[in-house]
Order: sequence, then structure tokens, then C-alpha cells
Amino acid sequence: MTEADIPRGLDLCRQAGWNQLERDWQIFLKLSPGACLAMEEGKVIGTAVTLPYGDRFSWIGMVLVDREYRGRGIGMELLRKALDLINKETTAKLDATPEGRQLYLKMGFVDEYPLSRMIKPGVNHSPYISAAKVFQKNEWGAIKEADSPIFGADRLSLLEWIWTWAPEMAFVLKKNNKLLGYCFGRPGHRYFHIGPVVAADAETARHLVLAAINQGRGRSLLLDVPHFDPSWPVWLKSIGFEEQRPFYRMYRGSNRFPGEPEKQYAILGPEFG
Repeated sequence: MTEADIPRGLDLCRQAGWNQLERDWQIFLKLSPGACLAMEEGKVIGTAVTLPYGDRFSWIGMVLVDREYRGRGIGMELLRKALDLINKETTAKLDATPEGRQLYLKMGFVDEYPLSRMIKPGVNHSPYISAAKVFQKNEWGAIKEADSPIFGADRLSLLEWIWTWAPEMAFVLKKNNKLLGYCFGRPGHRYFHIGPVVAADAETARHLVLAAINQGRGRSLLLDVPHFDPSWPVWLKSIGFEEQRPFYRMYRGSNRFPGEPEKQYAILGPEFG
């Protein structure tokens, strides 16, 4: 895939109802040059991207097929070629829709944990009370130290990319100068995406999300929420979020670096992990 294919990639996103923008495609091509795929038949009819996280694992995302060409095995072929680009010693990970999950099971992937996409319509409201503060540049060191063990790999370049896109949506919560949690956010086609939300506990996560809602008031918002703390989606529903759809985190390989997913109250996104 090249820069010239991005408009068709966006067309496929719109067909599928996905939230990505041009800048999302650009970061894949920047971070993983030569490892993003486009299948062409007169025009681009399918895509898949791979994103390596060092020697820990590689991510597969943006597996899209033009609706006029579905049912011909194109998704399977793109997945095979994406796996060929990943070192055989590396664990492959992805987030699957319920429909896509059936394809991935056939390819040797197994479930790691379920997630839900939660959305909130853009409604103005009185500001929520939150103890979270806007993220400052001098806090990158603490973020880097905290994030890698929780995510399972170094993704600092992605977090920096998100921050430069929407610095006003990045928040931290500290106690006695100790970092308890942080969140970032980025624009999307239909929704402003809040994530990742990383926190020591649900109370910290609540403060972070409320700060992001305050900053994004009037915008339609989404979070992609792992199913670890059953009280978390209940609380999100109490402040106006609703579940749009389920999906599944899956992997193929050893999964030697699972991180601490229970501390991710919202992921960065299905396309990034």
C-alpha cells in the first residue's frame, strides 16, 4: 500500500462504517513502510496493515474488503499475506468483529478477551467534576515507564502521534506526584475516540474519562472497553454511553507478552491494539 491508495482505503472505511481518517492510514505507512497491503483489481478492493511492536508481537489491522467483492476469499488472502510479513517467531494479534472472528479462528487465532465499543451522542451538559489534569510534555518519562508493562510492548511513538493530533484530550491523574493513570484521544469520522485509558483502578479511570468528556463536550464520543471490571461498562452507561457492538481480542502464537490488560479501561483502538 502507498500514499496513493489512501483515498480508496478511506472509501472502504466508509463502506464498513469505520471511524478512521486519512491521518490514521498515514501513520501505518510511516511506522510500517512496505508492510501495509492493498489488493487491486482495477481499483483497490481490499486492505490489511501490519504494525510491529519490537520483538514482542505484531498487530494486524484494517482488514477491509469492498462489499462488491466479498465472499471470494479476498479477506483470507490478505490475512495470509499479512501473516507472511510477520516473523514466524512473533506473536500476531488483532481485534476482530464477530463476523471476522470466524475467519481468524480458521487461521489459528484464539480468543484473548472480549471488548465492547461504547458510544455517547454529542450532547452539551454541565461539566463533570474531575481531578484529572491536562497532560504536560514533562510527563512523557512517566508515561513511557508505566505504559510498556501494561500494554505489553513499547508504543510511545503512537502515543506521541495521538498527543500531537489532540493535545487538549490528553489527561493524567497523580497522587503525591505518583502517576495513577492517563488517557489520550483523537478525532474520527463520526466519533472522537477516547483511548487508551490506563488506570490503577476504576475510580482513576472515571476521573480521566470525565475530564475527556468535559473537554469534548458537544462531540460524539467512543471508547473501546475490555471486559475485566463488570462495573465499568455499567458506569459508562450511567453517564450516557451505550454499547454499539462487541468485538474480540485474538492472538496466534505464544502470547508471551500479554501485558496487564485489566489496567486498560479503554484500548487505543482495534487498528492499533
